[in-house]
Amino acid sequence: MTPFRWLLAIVSFAAAIAVGIHFAEVSWHAEQARVSPSLLTQALLLSIALLELGARGAKVQLSAAALRIPMTYGTALRASAGGDFGAAITPARTGAEPARFLIMTEAGMPSAHILLVIFAELFLEMLTLALVALAMFIVFRGSGAMILGMAALVAVYAAFVLGSGAIGLALSRHHASGPPPGWARALGLNAGIWRRVQRSLRQLRDGIEGLRDVRWGMAGAAFGASLAHLALRLLILPVIVYSFGAAAPLAPMILWPIALTYGGVIAPVPAGGGAIEVAFKAALGPAIPAAIFGAALIWWRFYTFYLYVIIGALVAGGTVLRALRTDEDAADATADGSAVAPAASAANPATPDR
Repeated sequence: MTPFRWLLAIVSFAAAIAVGIHFAEVSWHAEQARVSPSLLTQALLLSIALLELGARGAKVQLSAAALRIPMTYGTALRASAGGDFGAAITPARTGAEPARFLIMTEAGMPSAHILLVIFAELFLEMLTLALVALAMFIVFRGSGAMILGMAALVAVYAAFVLGSGAIGLALSRHHASGPPPGWARALGLNAGIWRRVQRSLRQLRDGIEGLRDVRWGMAGAAFGASLAHLALRLLILPVIVYSFGAAAPLAPMILWPIALTYGGVIAPVPAGGGAIEVAFKAALGPAIPAAIFGAALIWWRFYTFYLYVIIGALVAGGTVLRALRTDEDAADATADGSAVAPAASAANPATPDR
């Protein structure tokens, strides 16, 4: 992280917090406005958030097990937490996958295995979103516009995941040997760099060919963990709102958080710079009573974002910062036409803080 990026992250976090406080102050001026859920509700929310993080770790480990790739649950959990921290402090959450990649690398996993695990995890996330969108269509038939928006979100996510896989497969099939092609030379990848890229591509090709030996029972368990993590994430806002005894429709409190979580990746600054809070106000302001809206916004953001940033910083902050420095150094080296660490930059899709 350069000083400019640290400054950008600090300013963006400050803007996000300021916008949240502004909406909270407007809400708390209402008569008999509540500021915080009860201690029992706070304990329940903390339990849900920790279980959600644990389910994401289980999804990553089970994805590796399905591919017959050795991986401990501790490594998977640290990678998930570190990805949250990396995503939070980088624009458009671009630091998530480099952070996870380096954490797995430091655990001794080969780069090709890491790429396969990350892709499998993203693929399961796509299937989970599709299944949830179908379930929401059945359960909330009257929420046509929100369902269409969620379907569009699933389509974009699917295009990204499948497109990334297709590109990786094409490169591993056609460029695993031989001199660097013209486009690689144009990017500043000389023969030495290209040989390292080819070594990673050959490993990736071997890993892809090994997909025929997938352990489907483990894959099903990983999918179950993916469903569990999303279901737990979606519980948080309804628990907050209903703990105040408020009457609010369930559909928007389930559907809009999905859109805000996965669509928030388009925010070009760390933490969204207040964009998530503004979108929350626009989407859920009519659904959540004004007297508790500020509390709902503040605590939803804490238990779906800030808590994970804190955990990620404590668990894997140093590793994440090394990953981001490696990623920046690789980008600078590529621009100069000098040595680059291609594997550390290969897994860099913009994904949410799952």
